[in-house]
Amino acid sequence: MPLSEFRKTKLLYVFNTFFDFNQSGAIDKKDLDLAIQRINENRGWSADNPKAQSIRDTLLKMWDNLRQGADTDQDGQVSRDEWFSLWEEYAKNPSNPSEWQQAYMSVTFQLFDASGDKSIDENEFCNVCRYHGVAEAEAREAFKKLGVGKEITWDKFTNLWKQYFSSDEPTAAGNFIFGKTSF
Repeated sequence: MPLSEFRKTKLLYVFNTFFDFNQSGAIDKKDLDLAIQRINENRGWSADNPKAQSIRDTLLKMWDNLRQGADTDQDGQVSRDEWFSLWEEYAKNPSNPSEWQQAYMSVTFQLFDASGDKSIDENEFCNVCRYHGVAEAEAREAFKKLGVGKEITWDKFTNLWKQYFSSDEPTAAGNFIFGKTSF
């Protein structure tokens, strides 16, 4: 089953907002370097902070796995079409993500969970969304639409993640996991 326009729109949002930082139309190592820099700036971390180093190591490993799994033409970057193919394959069995997808889900949860208490509250959620250009009012509305109560636990997060990347249903709660209320 080919990707719907709705899912393509959601996937492009993630591609453009969280990966293609230099807006080149493809993801490459430079984008991951910019992502690391942005995370450090947003968190107020110096490059030698242990948390910054851990995130850096994770993102660089993620890049290697993403490139190996999605860069089908071996040009050192992941195009939009390669990105779509990666997630189209995921949607066939969202309970069995690739190593890259599992790492991406895990690091995303860690970045939202600023306190490190293994759950994401509304303020943590809204702060990360704000870093990525989502207005606070929209992020708060998205948090409500997630239907998680006062916090997002890891189990809730993984279910919402699966919905975001595999559902064609515009009202699925997972569609709001990145703070947007419409696509």
